[in-house]
Amino acid sequence: MTRPARAPDRPGRPLPPLPAARPPRRRDAWWRLLPWAAGALLFAVVLGRMGTTDDPSTLTYSEFLAAVDGGRVATAEIQPDGDVTGRLAGSAGGGEYETVVPVVLSGEELLARLEGHGVAVSATTDAPSTAGQLLTWVFTLLPIAVLVGVWVWMARRARSGGMTSAFGMGRSKVTITDTSRPTTTFADVAGYEGVKREVAEIIEFLREPTRFAAAGAVAPRGVLMTGPPGTGKTLLARAVAGEARVPFLSVTGSSFVEMFVGVGAARVRDLFAEARKLAPAIVFVDEIDAIGQRRQSGTLISNDEREQTLNQLLAEMDGFDPTVGIIVLAATNRPEVLDAALLRPGRFDRQVLIPLPNQSDRVAILAVHCRGKHLADDVDLETVARGTPGFSGADLANLVNEAAIRAARDRRSTITTADLDDARDRILLGQRDASNVLLPEERRAVAVHEAGHALVAACSDHADPVHKVTILPAGMALGATHQLPLHERHLYSESYLLDTLAVQLGGRAAEHLVFGEGSTGAANDLATATSLATKMVREYGLSADLGPVGYPSGGPLFLSGGPEVTSRPFGDDTQRRIDLEVARLVREADVRAGRVLAEHRDALARLVQEQLETQTHYRAAVNAHNGHPLPE
Repeated sequence: MTRPARAPDRPGRPLPPLPAARPPRRRDAWWRLLPWAAGALLFAVVLGRMGTTDDPSTLTYSEFLAAVDGGRVATAEIQPDGDVTGRLAGSAGGGEYETVVPVVLSGEELLARLEGHGVAVSATTDAPSTAGQLLTWVFTLLPIAVLVGVWVWMARRARSGGMTSAFGMGRSKVTITDTSRPTTTFADVAGYEGVKREVAEIIEFLREPTRFAAAGAVAPRGVLMTGPPGTGKTLLARAVAGEARVPFLSVTGSSFVEMFVGVGAARVRDLFAEARKLAPAIVFVDEIDAIGQRRQSGTLISNDEREQTLNQLLAEMDGFDPTVGIIVLAATNRPEVLDAALLRPGRFDRQVLIPLPNQSDRVAILAVHCRGKHLADDVDLETVARGTPGFSGADLANLVNEAAIRAARDRRSTITTADLDDARDRILLGQRDASNVLLPEERRAVAVHEAGHALVAACSDHADPVHKVTILPAGMALGATHQLPLHERHLYSESYLLDTLAVQLGGRAAEHLVFGEGSTGAANDLATATSLATKMVREYGLSADLGPVGYPSGGPLFLSGGPEVTSRPFGDDTQRRIDLEVARLVREADVRAGRVLAEHRDALARLVQEQLETQTHYRAAVNAHNGHPLPE
């Protein structure tokens, strides 16, 4: 039976009502009463047994003989093991007693003694009482009955959902979002207009399947969203389901992985069975690389559980009818490790790249996260977006939250520009610790170092403008020089890279110019500059000696019991030439930075002095000293 197509959203025409909820499946619960019935029967038998007789008095053998001689024993029932029970007579009030006699030592002498004092003697065999027999049968049959009940229950569950579902292991840990209350739409996803247009076709496929069927088009079975962590892949998937107003089944890839082999495959089957009942629907698998990693062939090490789960996922995506209306969305930040069979057309037909947001996207994302917060008049989201290149949506949300925490710490409800700047420093550098107090000579060295960075950047034509210079320690950094690009860059020219190298070495050059020697404060600058120069030579082809060749960085190889080894697609002679070129670029940048600082020695001294007094300088103050202001 085919389902009617959903009408598109039009003014004055509401969407058709959602299908009624399925009635709950009848579950036979007779087996649940079995343990309770057995326990009640056992309790009744024991209680009846306890209530039939009074507690008898216990006599020693000597006390028993004295009672016999005194004529206080009326009856004696002797058992083969020497246990004696009976009733007392006379002043004892006819109470019951029990004792143990040494059968081997007493013999006929004890019987004659009992008969001489008129004691009614009787003997019993080992036959248990009726109550004892009942208890014996209860304790014998109860475990068997429980095992039979469990076996029947597992057999019924196995017929309905597989053996692993008997204990709930085969059930998929899926979260189903009700379509009558969609909470996430494209309005909640700031920026990424191109990505929205690409996934908007999925919404049209789900809402108007007949229009595409008339043209012979088939909806994509799977859409793989890739991108760095924190870029909003999960949020975008929820927005697609919210816009389409269809059920949204969300599950993580790690929830399929269990210790028992076959559980993951059973959960995949259960997930798609649930999706077929709710179709049209969207199945979202987050972190699909947990089960979709490339299968290893010809190796001794394998993971049967993960491979079986992947095989079942491949079979489900290739087997369900495309007209049913099930679209699988998946997200990962490691698409290179996925199996080729998972990425072929017919399974994941499309791959949507969700990159880090650009400057305009960051402005829109910041505006979303600033909703409901009080911003001061001096807050400019454009400036904040310029100062956060490389930040993901999650990083921007954390930035706004850290700024709000700082405002609340100062008992303010309004977020200022200073709050956002400090929050950015905390994310990039770490928390500022008031106990990390520098010595006077260290503070001067840090001021000279940061002033060198700022002055070289201000005097370079292609470097990014200086936004802030501070000598306040934060995290592992004793000071920092922040630069804000005027525009979002996608290509970097050779002139820009050379100026960046000079700025990186400006702090070390300033120390040599002022103190005549360097310090350990330039360690991170040297590492960053060397890494950039290596990329310029190996990957960007910006070496006059090596020529226009590119050697991409090889991945690390981990040897058993040995250090990390990096693969390289060239020989030792090429490596030597690369090292020489990298050293030349870094050395020339250091000489250039020293020459710029020597030409502006007075500006450097003034900037260092004011840095020691105010601890933090901004762009206007830096440009005022070098006499070479950059355009706003």
